[in-house]
Amino acid sequence: MKQFAKTTRLLIAAALSALPVAGLAGDETALMEPVKSVLDHYLIIQTELAKDSLKGLDEQANAIAKAVKADEMKMLPADVAKHAETLAKAKDLKAAREAFRPLSTSLVKYLADNKAGKGTYHEAYCPMARASWLQTNEAITNPYMGKAMLICGVLRN
Repeated sequence: MKQFAKTTRLLIAAALSALPVAGLAGDETALMEPVKSVLDHYLIIQTELAKDSLKGLDEQANAIAKAVKADEMKMLPADVAKHAETLAKAKDLKAAREAFRPLSTSLVKYLADNKAGKGTYHEAYCPMARASWLQTNEAITNPYMGKAMLICGVLRN
């Protein structure tokens, strides 16, 4: 009976993670929790790094880790929590940007693998930093270069 319950939970989680979006008007999509919450916190971090700021970074990164760990359906990989915890400990912009890179990679991969967030989240790429990130607007705001090269990058989707 335990195996049946475990299999049922896994099937439900797989079905839900395969359908992480609920349609809204136009091309925009709404993601299920905790994915939506994680991305909301992530976008605040991305915006602050683009402004060369660490304001609230630890709080936002810790909120990401907490949301991922509390998710009983395990929609997001555990690595997202680990990367967020590393980011929360960053003491300067250089360390924060280095820690932001693997967090971004994990979230970009999650959205691509689950075909989620189309029309809402755009993957941007900076050839100078050799790194991607997510943002919601189409105008590049580079978290790796900040004010020095704010618009360096291209949208990949």
